[in-house]
Amino acid sequence: MNFALFSMQGSEMFLRFLHYFFGVIWIGMLYYFNFVQGEWFKELDADEKIKSSRGVAVRTLVPRALAWFRYGALATFITGVLIIGLKTHSAGGMAEVMKSSWWVYIATGSLFGTVMFLNVWLIIWPNQKIVIASAKQIAGGGAALPEAAAAAGKAGLASRHNTLFSIPLLFLMGAASHLPSQVNPEYNGWKVFAFVAFVLGALELNAIKGKTDNLKITSIMGVTHIGLVLTAILYVGIEVLTK
Repeated sequence: MNFALFSMQGSEMFLRFLHYFFGVIWIGMLYYFNFVQGEWFKELDADEKIKSSRGVAVRTLVPRALAWFRYGALATFITGVLIIGLKTHSAGGMAEVMKSSWWVYIATGSLFGTVMFLNVWLIIWPNQKIVIASAKQIAGGGAALPEAAAAAGKAGLASRHNTLFSIPLLFLMGAASHLPSQVNPEYNGWKVFAFVAFVLGALELNAIKGKTDNLKITSIMGVTHIGLVLTAILYVGIEVLTK
């Protein structure tokens, strides 16, 4: 008896299952931090009677949530790379894959996903470790770490941008397999890459050096609206540059 799951297509499907599973964990935790926890912390800070509860949460809840968050990101990234490799191999190589609309959308989405992954491990997690260490030091009767406030700001800025990036990311991943978009096989891939790299690079520069106010992404509605605008810009740009 042959099991479909053990075929080449079955292996790809199983990797997709793992990719979706880990992706739900990663993006789910990202939305929890930005849409739930962040707003709750604001309420705690505004009420002196329960303000100290934030320190308890930072010491006990946040480390657990960050573990699921960063390892979910790692597993999502690894399975995504494997899927692209398997898909490329089964399609006859990169030269053939690049002629398809699947590649244009999946490559663009992968660029956003890769930057998000790097933000998690190189910006958000290192700075959150400082915030957690400071909270533990305060709980032990010591003083807050002087760099903790700046670290919290850096982590929050990168996290907000990851939320922004996640909106076009989800659209692009869905469009790769389900949007009936036609591309000219002779399209200039370098033009598409330059367009996407310029947009993503400018936004990532703001994630590293800028402020949430620069893009009006301080609020939940703000980051959602800008994310939808970014999605529209990327989609139109891809359609125009691949015809």
